[in-house]
Amino acid sequence: MSLAQRERHALVATMIEAGPSAPTLCGTWTVHDLAAHLVVRERRPDASLGILVKPLAGYLDATQDKIAQRPFAELAELVRTGPPWWSPLRPVDAFANLTEMFIHHEDVRRAEPGWTPRELAANDESRLWSALRTVARAAYRKAPVAVALATPDGDRITAHKAPGAEVVLTGRPSELLLHAFGRNEVRIETSGDEADVRAVLATDRSV
Repeated sequence: MSLAQRERHALVATMIEAGPSAPTLCGTWTVHDLAAHLVVRERRPDASLGILVKPLAGYLDATQDKIAQRPFAELAELVRTGPPWWSPLRPVDAFANLTEMFIHHEDVRRAEPGWTPRELAANDESRLWSALRTVARAAYRKAPVAVALATPDGDRITAHKAPGAEVVLTGRPSELLLHAFGRNEVRIETSGDEADVRAVLATDRSV
């Protein structure tokens, strides 16, 4: 079973345990709202285009609102079973849904007070590090100074190039990936000028 599939099943279990009205790190979305989002993403390609194409955002919102009216248990089961056979996401599920499932799993976990990071296997951290390489530059493109991402083991990614000062964010790949996707509930260390660090941490990291 791929890491994406394992995270999918763990996400659904965590959503059910938290309950449909529980908060998430996705703005005002509840767990129920998040489930509806995932169903739209995987089963309504006509509407999910609105995630990337702004003129279609209204259609996306209307479709998601309609799907959110369905029972939570039904939505959770649709998420658990993954993309249907006709979905273009199904053949590439292990790759296309890796970050989606991992990050949304943490969105539910870390919205609860007292959360702690999970201990992931080295191979899983390695897969997340590879995923981070593909999004790092896009995530930190608006940073006002150079940004590097580093692990305690010495691996390093240049996330943003700029003349002058540099800020280094250090943590496990899983924590850095979450930060790259705009999450602030993470365990990372920072180095660099204090003002530069504050500016980088406040940067819009939407990808």
